[in-house]
Amino acid sequence: MVNQVEALEQAILARAEQLATQYNERASRSRDVILRDAAERLRLREQREDGIAKSLGERAYRQQVQAQELKLQTQLDRVRWNLVRDVEARLGEQMQAYLADDDAWLKTLADFIVAAAARIERPRLRVQANSHDQRVLRAGWQSVIAAIPAGKTVELDDEPIDTLGGIIVISDDTRIRVDNSFEGRLARLREQVQRVILERLLPSSFETGNIFGG
Repeated sequence: MVNQVEALEQAILARAEQLATQYNERASRSRDVILRDAAERLRLREQREDGIAKSLGERAYRQQVQAQELKLQTQLDRVRWNLVRDVEARLGEQMQAYLADDDAWLKTLADFIVAAAARIERPRLRVQANSHDQRVLRAGWQSVIAAIPAGKTVELDDEPIDTLGGIIVISDDTRIRVDNSFEGRLARLREQVQRVILERLLPSSFETGNIFGG
């Protein structure tokens, strides 16, 4: 009887040891699986975080690039405007030299008046000019009148206008106006002036003859 009890105890202990060994092995396998899963989740999270950081970095970089491009464009626009102003100033200076030749300037003014008279469909016209050009026109007024198209009469206003040079021709009823003043022609050529500046990059390369060439 005693031997049977001992044998049963031994069997129970052996079974317990066997179960303990099995559970220990199962626990080890489960631990390995858990560790692998944890490592994989950590790797995926790190990849995701790296991707987010990279995306945010690229976005910040693009924003910085765009900001620099806008800043550069603003600077270029400012440089272009300054160049245009420099060109206008140079044109004004060169215009003063052109005005010094009364004979050549009278011919230019006369051409402006004749062309305006042909365009304006009114019989009576008035010519406005600054004090210098009034003097030039009065000195050669008869030659100007002789070139006016038939059926048109042109008078020179006594009141001078504020312009660097050139003339403005208006109909007697003031409804039609042809502006061939320096400022008027320069305003019409502003886009061309800017294009020349951008193409040549030097304001001194602009030729003033284009403004009063016809």
